[in-house]
Amino acid sequence: QVQLVESGGGLVEPGGSLRLSCAASRSIFGIPVMGWYRQAPGKQRELVANIVTSGSTNYVDSVKGRFTISRDNAKNTVYLQMNSLKPEDTAVYYCNAVETPRIYWGQGTQVTVSS
Repeated sequence: QVQLVESGGGLVEPGGSLRLSCAASRSIFGIPVMGWYRQAPGKQRELVANIVTSGSTNYVDSVKGRFTISRDNAKNTVYLQMNSLKPEDTAVYYCNAVETPRIYWGQGTQVTVSS
C-alpha cells in the first residue's frame, strides 16, 4: 500500500510555470511506474507523463517540450515541472503509481491557467 499526496497546484497566468509534487508514504524506489494524469471538466482523465525506474519518460504530445517529469527516490517524491502553461492545461492533476497488480492514486491538485 502507498498513499500519494499532491501539492503545488494553483492559479497561474498563461505562459507561467508551476511545479507539482507528489509525496509518497513509503519508498518509491521499487515502484516501476510513477506518473501524472489530469482531468479537465467534462473530459476523461488522460495521461500527462510517466517515468519508470530506469528514468525513461513518456509524455502526451500536447505537453512535450513544456513539461518535465522527474522522480527523487531519496525523497519518495515525483515532480512535474510545467512551463509555458496554456489555458487548455487547466485541470485537476493526479499522481499515479503502478505496482502491478495495484494502481494507486492521489486526491488531485487543481491547476488553473487564466488571465
